[in-house]
Amino acid sequence: MITLAIKNKQDQLIVGRIDHEKEPAPFQVSDDDLAVLAIKNYLYEEGDKIVVEVTGENPYYVLQLDETLAPSLIYLSQSTWEYQIPWTESARKSSVETAFASQRHHLMVRKAHEFEITNYQNLSFNAHDQKSATGAYPHASANVETRDDSVFFAKNAIDGKYGNRSHGSYPFASWGINQQADAALTIEFGRPVLIDRVRFLLRADYPHDSYWTKGTLVFADGEELVVETTNTASFQEVRFPKKETTKLTYKELQKAEDDSPFPALTQIEVFGWNC
Repeated sequence: MITLAIKNKQDQLIVGRIDHEKEPAPFQVSDDDLAVLAIKNYLYEEGDKIVVEVTGENPYYVLQLDETLAPSLIYLSQSTWEYQIPWTESARKSSVETAFASQRHHLMVRKAHEFEITNYQNLSFNAHDQKSATGAYPHASANVETRDDSVFFAKNAIDGKYGNRSHGSYPFASWGINQQADAALTIEFGRPVLIDRVRFLLRADYPHDSYWTKGTLVFADGEELVVETTNTASFQEVRFPKKETTKLTYKELQKAEDDSPFPALTQIEVFGWNC
């Protein structure tokens, strides 16, 4: 069973009309396989959140909580998951200005099809990732994010946005390291996955940006793989024998010897299979 609801900052169900011809009712819907909450006239308010509750054996779901977010296959490690709607100006800078701003909404959560779970895919993609760990995977985190600014959060590196010819607010959000020498980004998958390829898209706003010449990938068991990169605006990739892991860390980033102090990562893609 899937239950999809919108609640306020007091954790109360919001009541309203999904259409002017309908009677006021809680913004909540439940279904076995597909939960859709469609609303014609409601503006989100400060503290509003989207709450997904699930029961059953299958932890894989496809969801789209706003028209500006791409549908994402996520792994839910717990029965209740909350998505905090970005409200502050700072939080909204990494998204298009229309994100969650319309009066009309189409929220969807469904059970993932078997082929969506088992096929070879980018296991790190999650357009619905949030800064904090919430029990939905994949999740990106880092030991530094420039100025704690949303346009430089780790989650930007797995959101499927590839604009890398500039820097700052949408559509050029990235993972920024605030010139920290020991910067490291970690992608947690929440379950064992089998991977064999990683692709890097460095931010390429040259000469404002610098770049990394070398970095190290660390798997959950501690095994390391050194990866060399250069100053291209295109994806760079490394392939390796199939490796099972529950997380992947990108660290020991060596900056090029150039005048810019600002290397950054626009996107990282980790390809493989769910175990």
